[in-house]
Amino acid sequence: MHSAFPGLGTVINVAAIVIGSLLGMAVGHRLPDRTRWVVTDCLGLTTLLMAGLMAFTVTDRSLTSAVGAGAPVLIVLGSLLIGGVAGSLLRIEGRLEDLAGVIQARLARRPQLVGAQEAGQGHEARERFIEGWLSASLLFCVGPLTILGSLSDGLGKGIDQLTLKAVLDGFAAVAFASSFGIGVLLSAVSVAVVQGLLTLLGVFLGAMLPDAQIAALTATGGLLLVGISLRLLRIREIPVGDLLPALIVAPLLTQLVVIMR
Repeated sequence: MHSAFPGLGTVINVAAIVIGSLLGMAVGHRLPDRTRWVVTDCLGLTTLLMAGLMAFTVTDRSLTSAVGAGAPVLIVLGSLLIGGVAGSLLRIEGRLEDLAGVIQARLARRPQLVGAQEAGQGHEARERFIEGWLSASLLFCVGPLTILGSLSDGLGKGIDQLTLKAVLDGFAAVAFASSFGIGVLLSAVSVAVVQGLLTLLGVFLGAMLPDAQIAALTATGGLLLVGISLRLLRIREIPVGDLLPALIVAPLLTQLVVIMR
């Protein structure tokens, strides 16, 4: 499916997330707490499954042939270590929480927009907002469909991948928003920014990111989603925000290994 203009795939994707989030918010407050916890656990388990599938790309043939059979795991480890150290020094997790807290506080002053359940400014309401925004943003923005679909849109090769992603994200948004509320709706902004920039990259560069770099980024993103799933399952509060620079380090480190090989 060819788009009328670059970025149409992202527009469809964002619209699907907004519609899914609004539907989830409409039914979420009617569910008892025990049911919402069950939904959250299901989301955690499903995120863990998706994370495993993404992390498995560490064995992708394009990556192993480009850097050698033993290097992919080391590239992912190095990306997480370098990215994690950089992220912790930059306090990315804390800054994201501060930003989310400011947004949540502003929205809490306008209960007519978010509903009574989201209008609370207490610690629990703030944590739910942050968890919903961060979890949904990472889930929707990390993955091969995000990268390949956005670049293909920018290159004028069609929006089939982003259309498929829009359907998947829309259903996921319903489930997430029923538990976490408006924070999931705000993740549509994250998707618009990330996919919009990738689409522009496709327009200006005119070439797609090599498969090896995409595989390394996807595998690293899979481990970040593992961290999100552990948070959703209330097992451990891993500072996933501090690990975000690993997504930039992974393709760069892969290219370095390819050059040195």
